[in-house]
Amino acid sequence: MDHERVVRDVTVRLPMASTALEACQWTVAALARHTAATISILLQVHDRLRCVAATGAWQVFSTVPLKTPSENSGPPRREQERSIVARVYDSGEAATVPDVTADPDYLPVRPDVTAEICVPVRDRAGRPLGVLDLQWSGPVETDRWRRTAQRLADRLGARIAALDGPPAESRSEKLLRHTAAMTTAPTDWDLMTAAITAARDVSALSAAVLILPGPREPRLGSPTGTPGALEARIRAELAEAGPAALARMIARAHRHGSTYTLGEEGHPPTEDYLPLTRAGARTLVAVPVGPTEGGGVLLVADERLLRPDPTTVNLIELLAGQAWICLDRLRTLARLREQASSDPLTGLRHTGPFGQRIASATPGRTALLAIDVDGFKDVNDTYGHQAGDQLLVGLARALEGALRQGDELYRTGGDEFVAVIEVSRPEEAVRIAERLTEAARRTGRTISVGVALPRPGETPERTLRRADQALYAVKRDGRDGVHLSAA
Repeated sequence: MDHERVVRDVTVRLPMASTALEACQWTVAALARHTAATISILLQVHDRLRCVAATGAWQVFSTVPLKTPSENSGPPRREQERSIVARVYDSGEAATVPDVTADPDYLPVRPDVTAEICVPVRDRAGRPLGVLDLQWSGPVETDRWRRTAQRLADRLGARIAALDGPPAESRSEKLLRHTAAMTTAPTDWDLMTAAITAARDVSALSAAVLILPGPREPRLGSPTGTPGALEARIRAELAEAGPAALARMIARAHRHGSTYTLGEEGHPPTEDYLPLTRAGARTLVAVPVGPTEGGGVLLVADERLLRPDPTTVNLIELLAGQAWICLDRLRTLARLREQASSDPLTGLRHTGPFGQRIASATPGRTALLAIDVDGFKDVNDTYGHQAGDQLLVGLARALEGALRQGDELYRTGGDEFVAVIEVSRPEEAVRIAERLTEAARRTGRTISVGVALPRPGETPERTLRRADQALYAVKRDGRDGVHLSAA
């Protein structure tokens, strides 16, 4: 093999390449005339290596993740997903793998591959651009081919840098990346942040705002992060305009569908969008989010006078649809979790979450209030279980109303409740327990309350047992009262 000829054949056409993709494709095509290796060139696009040219394989990996499991905020990747090409890109060091079966980072592209050589593609300053990867299924002079591959990669890197670097991420690739981020968002806020970031990125406009339905009236989505200047002004104007204005924007979007400006001067906006123009928006794309009943609207805007093309609008519509699907999924999961952890009669949390809560009780600061309804069995026996259920529901609401913000009330049995409260001293816990007994009396019933504070080294179960014992002391003394367990 004349390796100097290989280098000449590959590099002679590089100056004629007008794009980075052309340079990579010509490199692969020329190399393929000299070796039966499987050849691929991968360039960095955002957070991945994208295969931009390849030959000699049944399939190639379209993209390869760059981040290691420790760097990735999502679930850990399998060891094989690390890949030799990502390792070479990150380290900047070429890799010669004479036996791919012995390398846990090998990504299989052919069943007969035995050896792999992977070299970094860098610009003249040494900055990484991608990798050149060759894989053989038979004997190969690895040392010679490693030197040749690196020479070719260096020439290719210089040409790519002269052509302004690797190709930019396409809008479809952006859409796919942002869709994945929305799909994995763990909370409503994370999802709204991901959706707004996606709308800005895919549209190339500077501001995005979500208006979503609320329990009583529409509200502005509240993503995390600091908004840009235009976005902050839009949010302020919409907040000033009030819920009725937000409702009109939602109704308009769902009645007529997506709309966008034409980038022409001298045309006044409809009344619905006056808050946006007051904020300084001169370009606007508005797309409906979710169903006609109970949906919202996504507004994407810019201070520049632009003309969004229909493809941009279509992409934002896709984002809006995906955002709603993800939001609906999160809300469904939250509802199912609430149902799984709540008492269906009173709506209070029950024994499962109560056990988790008392496990984190702070000695000397967290008080457990064991509560029992006095004479509850007589109500069931005399008036029936339906009357007993109504009593429990009414009493649960009364007790919740008597607790402070942050205090928690659980139903742990038929007529048994436990309140978990944070206090600075035992006397404070007793006062809150007395407020509960007063609230119960206002419903026409009485309760007995036992109070206990965790001791250092004491198990939560033992603390609850002491609270129950204090409650029984109240029962023995005639009910309708509070008793504090001895410290």
